[in-house]
Amino acid sequence: MSWLANLTQTYNNNILSVGRFETKKNGREYALIPVAHTTQTAHIEVHLDGKGNFVTAYVRDKVEGSTIIPCTEAAASRTSAPVPYPLFDKLVYVAGDFNQFCGDVKGTPYDDYLAQLKAWCDSPYSHEKVQSVYDYTRKGTLIADLIAEGILHVDEQGKLRDKWAPAPSQESIEKPPIFNVLASDQSSAFVRFAVNIPGEPEARLWRDIEVQQLFVQFYENSLVDMDICYVTGEKLPVADKHTSRIRHSGDKSKLISANDSAGFTFRGRFRTSREAASVSYMASQKGHNALKWLIDRQGITIDGKVFVVWGNQRLELPEPHQDALELREAAQELQGFDEDSEFEEDFDLGANDDKSSNSGHVAPAGDTTSKAFAREIKKAIGGYRYDGEHYAHVTIMVLDAATPGRMSITYYQDLNHEDYLDRLQAWHTSCYWQHRYRKDKDSQWTTFTGAPATRDIAFAAYGPRASDKLVKGLMERILPCIIEVGCELPRDIVRSAVQRASNPVGMEPWEWEKTLSIACALVNKENEKEGFDVGLNTETTDRSYLFGRMLAIADVLERRALGREEKRASNAVRYMNAFAQRPGRTWSIIQSNLQPYQAKMGTDARYYNSLLDEVGAMLSLEDYTDKPLTGLYLLGFYSQRNDLYTSKKATEATGTSDTQQGEDNDTQEEN
Repeated sequence: MSWLANLTQTYNNNILSVGRFETKKNGREYALIPVAHTTQTAHIEVHLDGKGNFVTAYVRDKVEGSTIIPCTEAAASRTSAPVPYPLFDKLVYVAGDFNQFCGDVKGTPYDDYLAQLKAWCDSPYSHEKVQSVYDYTRKGTLIADLIAEGILHVDEQGKLRDKWAPAPSQESIEKPPIFNVLASDQSSAFVRFAVNIPGEPEARLWRDIEVQQLFVQFYENSLVDMDICYVTGEKLPVADKHTSRIRHSGDKSKLISANDSAGFTFRGRFRTSREAASVSYMASQKGHNALKWLIDRQGITIDGKVFVVWGNQRLELPEPHQDALELREAAQELQGFDEDSEFEEDFDLGANDDKSSNSGHVAPAGDTTSKAFAREIKKAIGGYRYDGEHYAHVTIMVLDAATPGRMSITYYQDLNHEDYLDRLQAWHTSCYWQHRYRKDKDSQWTTFTGAPATRDIAFAAYGPRASDKLVKGLMERILPCIIEVGCELPRDIVRSAVQRASNPVGMEPWEWEKTLSIACALVNKENEKEGFDVGLNTETTDRSYLFGRMLAIADVLERRALGREEKRASNAVRYMNAFAQRPGRTWSIIQSNLQPYQAKMGTDARYYNSLLDEVGAMLSLEDYTDKPLTGLYLLGFYSQRNDLYTSKKATEATGTSDTQQGEDNDTQEEN
């Protein structure tokens, strides 16, 4: 039960946020829900006066309709049986004239609603606004009032319309708003109430903190079944049914459930569910409501699978799934740095260091480039370091539901705060490369060095049209590699990314460049002990790395000979897939196809020819075979190509300006 204890503690630490709405980037509202409450999307908002008289009503869409509603255990778990919510509910519960306009219903949902609301009004925890709602609803005229107000619409028989199907004479009439917000017929509309009382600042009952607190006290005093809580260790009122709607308002899946009360009861191990575990009502409510809030606030949801990370002392933490550029922007926002600050200058993510270091010299691990990049990542993550209590910790949780009614925690880790940041820093400084496929916060294309986002790794491995099922599966498999010590990257993911990067002809140029840099990051992580860097390593004798360098030289030479106007791929790029599988045989083909371009360039090709000879001489005679290349050839290809486009030595040898070379590089990457 450690996950529930952590969530309960998070709820208690953020008690001042209870009941207060916040807004997402998409405009949707969310809040840390009070105990004995849940959320629902309301379609109709009814305004009353202090004496329980109808004033007006409005139709609300999904953005405006987010509503915190009082909720009992029975109502939270209701299915087909009619169990009313205590204050706000569907028309079948709150409208006394429902049968008149919609036909007969099973049971007595309206009578049950009135009885439950009356019990609240008759208790010491009543409120005049709640009394106004009771006084109005017991009149039984809600649907008639909504029809008169133009909110609901009836057909020729005086019944609520199932759908909007205007007569020929009404085709010019605009579709009523109620039919735009409902997925089914009008009878399924959910109603919330606002009570306008002079001198009262808050008319909306779903935002009235006082009303919420009064219901919590009312309901808590009605709970009498006591037992030992496995979360708190205290003897408290026990929850028999636990909440759903964890991921969103329509989610019926539960994390805690025990309902096989017949046959093989609890799989034959226990007589009652409490022998397995008993959880108090308050712990269950606080824990589940805190989880809902965290998912809305900072969770990532893909195809129903939820990834959420939070700290018990500081909620805002760097996400393990974000790339280095997102980490940079989040750190800047957290620490309040502007674009001209010293932090911005230092946090250049290695772009300037790469340009200065890619001049043909050796750049092994520990070089200035690697040290500068590590320093930048350390500075970004350093803003999240916690100077308070030593027991600060971080929780990482992944949730998914295999069926509509059951949800499971598919991954869970509870780490010390400093350990989490250290492992995140280790990930960003080992699985990194230079990338140019992201836009910054000003929507400008930017070059950054760092780890790619796990979602982008999925697209590199499986293609941009990868299903959400594939993406969420890969993100969950990569997660332990980021936050657990000694967990290696899944080899099939690295292999798939390398294979796609080796087939540029099957992709658009921008997609290939993105796949290539991400594949290089994965290969670099897989071979982190070798100490490869974005800067060109001119001393390694690794066969695959050297063949990759030769392929890059052939590619750049042909691109120079073709000029900027020619957009077609070079022979080196076209034969890249075959070259990775059979380098010895394929290199002879590439070299023969390269001769016309060498002749066309004349003396301008001298530097490239000598560089080819120099790299080729580093290969032994036994290396010129058709043994397939490892992923390290991509590192050699990328680093050599990057060096040729940025090296001053190459510029002086070919007589091409730095600007011209940069433009050629941009053209190659963007087209």
